Amino acid sequence: MFRASPLFLLLTLFLNGVVGASAESALRLGVFNVDVSPPIGSPVAYVDAKEIVDPLSARGVVLLSNERPIVLCAVDFIGIGNEGQDAWKKALAEAAVTTPDRVSVHALHQHDGPRCDFTTERLMEAHGLGGTRFDNDFLRDAIARTAKGVGEAVAKAQSLTHVGLGEAKVEKVASNRRILGEDGKVKKVRYSASKDPVSIAAPEGTIDPWLKSVSFWNGDKALAVTSFYATHPQSHYGKGDVTCEFVGIARNAREAASGVPHIYFTGAGGNVAAGKYNDGAPKTRPILAARIEAGMKAAWEATEKTPIEESMIEWRTRYTALPIAEHLVEEDLMAELADTTRKANDRFRAADRLAWIQRSKASIGVTVSALRLGKIWWLNMPGELFVEYQLAAQAMKPGETVCLAAYEDYGAGYIGTEIAYGQGGYETSKRTAKVAPGVEKVLMDAMKDVLADAKAKE
Repeated sequence: MFRASPLFLLLTLFLNGVVGASAESALRLGVFNVDVSPPIGSPVAYVDAKEIVDPLSARGVVLLSNERPIVLCAVDFIGIGNEGQDAWKKALAEAAVTTPDRVSVHALHQHDGPRCDFTTERLMEAHGLGGTRFDNDFLRDAIARTAKGVGEAVAKAQSLTHVGLGEAKVEKVASNRRILGEDGKVKKVRYSASKDPVSIAAPEGTIDPWLKSVSFWNGDKALAVTSFYATHPQSHYGKGDVTCEFVGIARNAREAASGVPHIYFTGAGGNVAAGKYNDGAPKTRPILAARIEAGMKAAWEATEKTPIEESMIEWRTRYTALPIAEHLVEEDLMAELADTTRKANDRFRAADRLAWIQRSKASIGVTVSALRLGKIWWLNMPGELFVEYQLAAQAMKPGETVCLAAYEDYGAGYIGTEIAYGQGGYETSKRTAKVAPGVEKVLMDAMKDVLADAKAKE
């Protein structure tokens, strides 16, 4: 019979300790924050940039384990769509030594920020409109610098031992944009700013008033805080004054006050804005920022930490084809884009819709993904999603928490519920809609799939 010597036992205990420590430290978190402010004169959402009022950033986290890394990124752009999404995901994946399907890139969607869509830009370039809506040199540089930041985050990653969850109500910011009449049709659209007494007096409508906060910890040290809240994030815009808007200002203030890196993700705010509480005056922006900041602070103070282990982490991805709106006819849009007598904005809109059609016909679907952190679910969704999707996702996981980040692939544009397409209103009109009413079932099925319990998926 083999009888271990005292020296052998000591060596075994030492090696077990090393292996155990290594296994524990396999779960790590890296954090990145890169300035992606455009140069003066570069096109932002509606005009050219004339001043950087608040710097723009691409910031996020890299989750490292014995599986391939996961990258979650929020960019202070109005939207990143189609081949723009492809480029961001590919570059960040390479930097993290992972695959693009384990990367999620979202736009903040503030309206004084750049757009990134290499598909639409290529169509415009072919018709003499290159550079009028997109600055490709700046965009590719921003992607490369963010990728470098991701690589540095991986190298400096720290042990992840706990996740924290907190939530708080945000007062007097969000209100539903679609005010329905007695006939069930949209009577008024309450945009991001309103001076109309009827719109201001109308109820908030369907919103999600809760700001959710997910934090990452190494023991008692907070490594990063992520916040999720559903509303269009703009107070006033359109003059070239580049800003990360009231949500970004609140984010930056919380980061400065706490000393902890802070990342903000815009939730399903496609039909939600600050119109009930925002008159569009410059003085209102800091008021809205203070209300968001108060919500972030309260959610932080309500945070409860839970130990996290690799067995509690899971990443799920589903590629989904969304139905194309019937009113979009490729030949008509091509003719509109080629028509030099039309306004530049109309031709840009035609190129934007053509890009979506061509991607869809090429069977390049949008991505729906979810990160499970124990009983916390981080759900990544495309487009300008209606808030009803966020509320439905939360109802799918009773007793657990779903934090939804929308505005991933901006190519899809507004995504309403099936009933909304018969109600009228701006978001589901032929002027703006790129997807058909059947989109609701498609996305609900996708959400159910990535949020399903492990046993249900077997």
